[in-house]
Amino acid sequence: MLAMEKDVDPKLRVQGTNNNKVDDEKNCNSSSNGGASNNILKSKSFSFRAPQENFSIEDFELGKIYGVGSYSKVVRAKKKDTGKVYALKVMDKKFITKENKTAYVKLERIVLDQLDHSGVVRLYFTFQDTFSLYMALESCEGGELFDQITRKGRLSEDEARFYTAELVDALEYIHGMGLIHRDIKPENLLLTKDGHLKVADFGSVKPLQDSRITVLPNAASDDKACTFVGTAAYVPPEVLNSSPATFGNDIWALGCTLYQMLSGTSPFKDSSEWLIFQRIIARDIRFPNYFSEEARDLIDRLMDIDPSRRAGAGPNGYAAVKSHPFFKGVDWSNVRAETPPKLALKTGAHSSDGDDHSDSSQNPTHLRNGSGRQNDGPLSAESSGHITRLASIDSFDSKWQQFLEPGESVLMISMVKKLQKLSSKKVQLILTNKPKLIYVNPSKLVVKGNIIWSDNSSDLSVQVTSPSQFKICTAKKVLSFDDVKQRAWQWKKAIEGLQNQ
Repeated sequence: MLAMEKDVDPKLRVQGTNNNKVDDEKNCNSSSNGGASNNILKSKSFSFRAPQENFSIEDFELGKIYGVGSYSKVVRAKKKDTGKVYALKVMDKKFITKENKTAYVKLERIVLDQLDHSGVVRLYFTFQDTFSLYMALESCEGGELFDQITRKGRLSEDEARFYTAELVDALEYIHGMGLIHRDIKPENLLLTKDGHLKVADFGSVKPLQDSRITVLPNAASDDKACTFVGTAAYVPPEVLNSSPATFGNDIWALGCTLYQMLSGTSPFKDSSEWLIFQRIIARDIRFPNYFSEEARDLIDRLMDIDPSRRAGAGPNGYAAVKSHPFFKGVDWSNVRAETPPKLALKTGAHSSDGDDHSDSSQNPTHLRNGSGRQNDGPLSAESSGHITRLASIDSFDSKWQQFLEPGESVLMISMVKKLQKLSSKKVQLILTNKPKLIYVNPSKLVVKGNIIWSDNSSDLSVQVTSPSQFKICTAKKVLSFDDVKQRAWQWKKAIEGLQNQ
């Protein structure tokens, strides 16, 4: 264990000297990050506002898990000596190193350290141990905006206007700092105990050329600004076409989020990521008849097919958004002083103080056991039974077309790990409308297994064991898979939806 710690720590330590100062002279003149970030302000030395502390996880009383990502969990943590509550982001060192995510983690830490706005979650301090890196973030006891939409069914226009105005205020600041968030969605918009909105999760952030953020040479996002990141339902069409990232990416997601607030569902919701992409490329937006003309017009302008023409991305900047009739009556100079909508509590909740310890999360070992809240992603119970034929999308289906028969189309596809007793192998798991369920060797492009289909759940069923892991059970064998993008529940619902057609 000590050997592993020595091997891992130098790669992951963002801060490492006295006075919380980074001095990174190695590779300062190495190859640039390319794309939109060639001229980002870089520094060999950087002083952090949020210090690295010598804390231990045992210094905290751990509560409920707020959320789970591919390499991290966010858990409610109360400092035992001060009683102060944080949202503690716990990141797995081994996974970060193995998946080459070190630069992403460093960039998120550096960006959060330099952002200072009431609409952005604050980073207070960091620490680490043998297994994990920890970021102590501002705790937003009101939960996710997504939860409010779910509990209320949909938001009133006044409620949506309040949250959208606060989001516009935060995005204007973030873009003004020369950053693209790239993962704006209701799950990443947190609410304080009083109900004010804050933008969270900067794990996909992209600094642009004129960024006001100081970035260390070895802390950067992907090599190319056009690399696909984000969440399927909120990704703009130009990203699917491999165009470089722009502020317009976030503005499109802003439009998607406003639509979801008013309707209760995302505008491109469908039974698989593949079908979602199809609708995004076609800009297939269907407005419910109860949307006001002002709301429809604003969403249309935010989700223009041309990113340069989107309200907020053009020459008039955010003035074009703020002056829209949808925001009539909003005092932009004092936007965060308005009274927030009343928060809808979780069913059965008796208070909003956040001291919910009903799960077994008091034991720190839960941080590495793979448990956590499920994330249903684009699927829902009502959509799982609605599976439509996929039209060809060349940028996505050409590689896998050889495995399809004429008229057959892909309903869901994902790179997963096929788990075995002592090892695991990456395979492409493909579900089609035939129906057919196969897994393919992605490098050799050969079918490695054909899972016998049955509409009978006793002969074919899916068991979800965690947000990422699931088992496909047939009459003769059980196959275990790990989807790093946390789509275990999507697979279960897609398969069961096809069985129930």
